[in-house]
Amino acid sequence: MAYTGRFAPSPTGPLHAGSMVAALASWLDARAHGGRWLVRIEDVDVPRTVPGAAERILRQLADCGLRSDATPLWQSTRDAAYASALERLVAAGWAYPCGCSRRDLLRAVEDGGIHHSRHGELVYPGTCRWGLRGRPARAARVLAAPSVNRPDAMLEIAWTDRRLGRLVQEVSREVGDFVVRRADGLWAYQLAVVVDDAAQGVTDVVRGEDLADNTARQVHLQRLLGLPTPRYLHTPLVLGADGEKLSKQNGALELDTAQPLQTLRSAGGPLALDHEAATAGEWLTTAVACWRDRWAGGTLEGNSECASE
Repeated sequence: MAYTGRFAPSPTGPLHAGSMVAALASWLDARAHGGRWLVRIEDVDVPRTVPGAAERILRQLADCGLRSDATPLWQSTRDAAYASALERLVAAGWAYPCGCSRRDLLRAVEDGGIHHSRHGELVYPGTCRWGLRGRPARAARVLAAPSVNRPDAMLEIAWTDRRLGRLVQEVSREVGDFVVRRADGLWAYQLAVVVDDAAQGVTDVVRGEDLADNTARQVHLQRLLGLPTPRYLHTPLVLGADGEKLSKQNGALELDTAQPLQTLRSAGGPLALDHEAATAGEWLTTAVACWRDRWAGGTLEGNSECASE
């Protein structure tokens, strides 16, 4: 199957240094494999979408020579596709309505004596799995189980990341039944990304390491919906001054792309790409060759041509 990769930013603001690393890595991987590179605007979280941010992101990418090989897909136009996927899950017995608020879940977790760290994943205790019990439906959840006939059995998903190696997550214990449609009626990231990757024929997902934890849930949905599972590569994160992932929430500044060569060299640093070039185009050409040589050896280590000593 021909390679298709994608970069899927959320338009909650313009690109910053961390998101540019993910964009560059996905573009390089596509070009190194002689494949297509697509841009998808993940704007399903309408309340957090900033007007004009998507257009700004596309301009920033274009400034650096990163242009989608097809018209960008906007998730806000994809309601019918997500609804169809949810209907299939409900019909097969995998998805069900949930009437729990976050406060309800915290209370149920505490009553059940389940430890929950303040910033950790809130594992769903299965409150509405057997019915709403008079509550109004707020969200839709998918069973984190190996079989719809064994909803209390443990679901373990293993996959191999091209950089991180073999990873395993016990979804039922670490996440529990997870949301695919939110209480406010908006589509959850997990369902939207799975449906759109399949619709766009994505064969390879290259994204930041912070999203690796989502992969098991996405693989589970792909299997339930009979969709192909792409290969995954999670890239190193760019950290802020506080040691946390660089993001808009911790003050990441808008990326200035007025000097594309400088921007690309900065983004190449976390990817172990640090080579001289006179122009942005020249830098990208060399980076593609370096990326191709590196992945032929199956590692993300730099080499003498592409990385500083």
